Amino acid sequence: MKFFFAPLQGYTDHSYRKVHNDIVGGIDAYFTPFLRYDGETLRNKDLKDIAFENNEGVNTVPQVIAADTNELIPLLDTVQNAGYSRVDINIGCPFPLQTAKGRGAAALAHPDRIERMMNELQKRDTLKTSVKMRAGFENASEGLRVIELLNKFELEFITIHPRLGKQQYKGLADRKLFKTMKELSHHRIVYNGDITELEHIDEITDQFPDLYGIMIGRGLLARPTLAIEWKEGKVLSDAERLKTSLEMHSRIFDRACRTLQGDQQVLSRMQAFWEYQKPLVDKRIYKRLMKTTSLRNYEEAVRNLY
Repeated sequence: MKFFFAPLQGYTDHSYRKVHNDIVGGIDAYFTPFLRYDGETLRNKDLKDIAFENNEGVNTVPQVIAADTNELIPLLDTVQNAGYSRVDINIGCPFPLQTAKGRGAAALAHPDRIERMMNELQKRDTLKTSVKMRAGFENASEGLRVIELLNKFELEFITIHPRLGKQQYKGLADRKLFKTMKELSHHRIVYNGDITELEHIDEITDQFPDLYGIMIGRGLLARPTLAIEWKEGKVLSDAERLKTSLEMHSRIFDRACRTLQGDQQVLSRMQAFWEYQKPLVDKRIYKRLMKTTSLRNYEEAVRNLY
């Protein structure tokens, strides 16, 4: 069973991925937050995030999001010019800022556009491709139609998040629908959605023993040791998990202080780290971590966690 770390904008940048890989491990590949157009340009921070030298030693897969081939082609050029031989195509993002532009889950309602993008990808012999998708945008028939369409193309695997795009993250991931989509596909399938506990991994692997892998995002942010605990069959205590998080924090904080400008930028980066660690942290300390505007006060609060 392979484990993949799903990308989350603002959280899983190259600094976080490197630290997680070095300190925790258990992940077969880390996927970058999607590369996309901001107006008519690519954001410098996104280009920096996929820079090969920033991901050395970490099995990194760039993810891209595009509405059509006009956007996709230069994104693929960027990925290949950066030295990568793998790319992940996002047709699952539910956020309105992207779906309003026809990207992400919105593309599922337009299989003709997806087919053109897949045809473009097949021309690039040296670029292996995977796809991350939702169960549809407005209804499940859209996702089923796209699964059948993707059967025509060579893919490494398909990651399915069994919610509709319009749901965003409301409700529960629909495992029955996932089963239907999986059985319709000719490709290797990865499950994604609502994996936050070891028991959830057990449930998924019991129900789908022939899965290629599991992709986890928020569950790994909240419990960075989730995959390695399951692989090694060892359940860590809250104290052990907090110790690991503090080791990660030390490295991420050091880099933030060296590369970011001013207290607010550093605090914003580190508060994003603690946001998902809330259950492990004393309520009073957590409040201080999240509310302070001073690095000195922040560091004092962190010392109280040891």
